[in-house]
Amino acid sequence: MGVRGLDRGERAALIINECQNAMINGDFSHNDGLVGQIRERGVVARIAALAEACRQTGILVVHSTMVLRPDRVGTTPSCLLLGALSKRGSCVEGQLDAEIHPELAPRPQDYVSRRVHGLSPFHGTELEPVLRERGVQTVLVTGVSTNVGIPGTCLEAVNRGFTAVVPEDCVAGSSREIHDFQIRNIVPLLATVTTAAEVTAALEPAEALRADLVSTGDRCQLHTSAGQATMRRHSERSAD
Repeated sequence: MGVRGLDRGERAALIINECQNAMINGDFSHNDGLVGQIRERGVVARIAALAEACRQTGILVVHSTMVLRPDRVGTTPSCLLLGALSKRGSCVEGQLDAEIHPELAPRPQDYVSRRVHGLSPFHGTELEPVLRERGVQTVLVTGVSTNVGIPGTCLEAVNRGFTAVVPEDCVAGSSREIHDFQIRNIVPLLATVTTAAEVTAALEPAEALRADLVSTGDRCQLHTSAGQATMRRHSERSAD
């Protein structure tokens, strides 16, 4: 059985959400629970492997980051998470903790989407028009965290008409209990929950099916154009 969202030749994009040093790197992060879960479950290496598989099949890899301005312009502490981030001085432009985890460093063909406010990759960014321009229909959502960021990203994607797919072993929460609750009860309402292995296995067939559909459409267009040309010639001869 295929992965819903990739089983009909849908064009996809991979979103790696907030995999920055301040969030998931033990040398910088204040969230010991999240860092522990990331390490224990091997999430970074799995995301890196999935990202490489996506690049090899021509799928756009998006790095969604939260990077504050030094003067905090544009960032409002309108909730506990944003307030704590601003107060600690984390993820400020120019600081090492704002940078993407070195094992997930962007490649030249990747797209980095930065925001200064909000809890979703879509808020206040050019992500949606970038995906539209690429003809993306399905977003593969990875990164952190299953507490808020992952379900929030799925919700915003669905609101915009995209199908969301979440490889469960490429996301993590601040505890295993929170992660398991969200994955079992909340995320399935918004997205297809699967694994990195299943997504990887579906990528090439999905791309091949999409190419076949495009080719079929081109052939149909060619036949239609040829038929119209024939009809015009018959019409012109009748008129003569």
